[in-house]
Formats: sequence, C-alpha cells, structure tokens
Amino acid sequence: MMWQDLVFLAGSVFSLLVLVPTLRDSMANVPLGTSAPSATLGLVYGATFFSLGMTLSAAGSLLTGVMWSAIAAIRSPNPLLDEGSDAPTASPPKAD
Repeated sequence: MMWQDLVFLAGSVFSLLVLVPTLRDSMANVPLGTSAPSATLGLVYGATFFSLGMTLSAAGSLLTGVMWSAIAAIRSPNPLLDEGSDAPTASPPKAD
C-alpha cells in the first residue's frame, strides 16, 4: 500500500462527512449543475484509482461519487416536479 492511497482516502472520507448533512437536510437545494459533475468526477476518479491499484482511494472516490449522485437525485431541484406546485410566482411589473 502506498502512502498516497491513504491520503486520497482521507480526503474522500472528509468529503463524505461534509456531504452527509446536505443529504439529510430536507431544506437543502443543490443545483444539478453542481451535483452531477461532482458525481461524475467521483466515479471517474474511483475507476482511475482502481486501475492504478489504489483500492482504498478507489473505494473512497466511488463512495463520494455515489453520495453526490444521491444529492443530485434527492436535493437538486426538478423542473418537472416544480412545475405543478402551488407556490406563488412573481409576475412582471405592469407598464403604465
């Protein structure tokens, strides 16, 4: 095992710990433009680390990618679901 493997694993574990409150907070609203690329990067980094034989880093990055995927699915606004809501919308000002 390389020491670099442990460093990348520590970074991934820190990311996971920081992301848990976002996933648990029902009021959290994370844009899809943030969560989807982060999920993709986590999964790609995980596959890359695995191909380099850095299994701990791979596991941490894959879990981070899964966490971001869950945030994208649960905490990102969905325009299809928001369309039918009864929330008041602002109307443009009327010209006099």
